[in-house]
Amino acid sequence: MADTHKQWLEKLEAESKVKQEQFMNDIASKLRHPRMFDKPNHPFRGAPDFWNAFEWSEEERIQAFTDNFLSVGGHVARIGSMDEVKSFIVQKAEEMSAKYVIRQNQPELDALGLEGALTGSSVSVWNTDDEQYWRARAAEADFGIVIADHAVAYTGSVTVLSAPNKGRSVSLLPTVLIIIIPIERLKTRLGEVLVTFDEAGREQLPAGIHFISGPSRSSDIENDLTIGVHGPGIVYALLVE
Repeated sequence: MADTHKQWLEKLEAESKVKQEQFMNDIASKLRHPRMFDKPNHPFRGAPDFWNAFEWSEEERIQAFTDNFLSVGGHVARIGSMDEVKSFIVQKAEEMSAKYVIRQNQPELDALGLEGALTGSSVSVWNTDDEQYWRARAAEADFGIVIADHAVAYTGSVTVLSAPNKGRSVSLLPTVLIIIIPIERLKTRLGEVLVTFDEAGREQLPAGIHFISGPSRSSDIENDLTIGVHGPGIVYALLVE
């Protein structure tokens, strides 16, 4: 019985290899070149020198980020100070009748004093109560407020890292996301951000590294674009000078 089973597995493997060869030969035929059996040489690793040296001025970075973020349905505001950030958030909360707000637990957000300023909203600070089920709290929130760890002008992306004081649910689950971006954290190229993770080493990597490029967009069902299925449907990026 064992020999019969072994022979059957060997037959299946042989048939699979024949099908694999036919599949690869068919691809080569359609590409109109011979089959490649050896991997190509890669004399260069990473970005070329000219790209590593590519750099925009601050104004160019701001303009490129704004154009890219707006192009995918996000909103961008250029703001002069954290006091103006506070006023912006209060105004939007009043306009949208935000009932529940959740924010990261960070000193910069503590200093805004949103708990006292958002008189019509209940403000929760991530991970400050061991009895609270924080993912549920984030899911019911109208607004989520975070500070960007990095931002990239060339791709119009914002990077938010996970940590005990800034869970990813704050940026993922609320209906509206407000991202505060200190202007000095806005880089030209994505590589400027990625290299910081390499330099930190594997042991120092956060639990999550999240790249946000505007509101959630999904079109995998019958190519029908839907906003807000897998994340906030409205995203504000506040560039703070």
